[in-house]
Amino acid sequence: MDVKELSFDPIARARALLTLEPGAGGLGRGPAGDHALNPGQIEVETALAVAKPAAVLIGLIARPDGATVLLTERATHLRSHSGQVAFPGGKIDPQDAGPIAAALREAQEEIGLDPRHVEPFGLLEPYLSGSGYRITPVVAEIHAPFDLAINHHEVADVFETPLEFLLEPGNHKRQSREWQGVMRHYYEMPWKNRYIWGVTAGILRHFYERLIP
Repeated sequence: MDVKELSFDPIARARALLTLEPGAGGLGRGPAGDHALNPGQIEVETALAVAKPAAVLIGLIARPDGATVLLTERATHLRSHSGQVAFPGGKIDPQDAGPIAAALREAQEEIGLDPRHVEPFGLLEPYLSGSGYRITPVVAEIHAPFDLAINHHEVADVFETPLEFLLEPGNHKRQSREWQGVMRHYYEMPWKNRYIWGVTAGILRHFYERLIP
């Protein structure tokens, strides 16, 4: 679980490789998602056709000791994914202009992150979750200093994790557990007392594969 020093500036590399053009984040391997570790369990084309659109914010922060990623811990009273580590984000509402607008709106609603401090610069190819969402990750730089105001109806805590840790493939552990009678495989990236796993870890793995192909 050591944080290894990267030989490149990860924010600069992300800026060089990503664009805000839809679909530009693709790797030519078909849609990303939970099905990648669970072949044959999800009929991808059918799932894509009915998946609900959502967006999350991969917020990168340039800190003196190295870049970090802003993550949240969901409130424990929520009916779905309670207590899990997540990106700020959620469903794309009809009034949203697209995934960028949705990610910025959700980040402001959940943790009080003012969009004035957020500079989106890249989109990853949507990530298909096993729970039926087609999630567009919006990669952005969050410019410090900024203030946060947690909405405790949705979020229990907010924290930053070193990007170097999340981009170290040795920290991407494959695990499995039975869910609804089927063995499901997923990534986990435990950091200190934070258990990063499931869709969040899958999207971080997707981000890693885009930056370090």
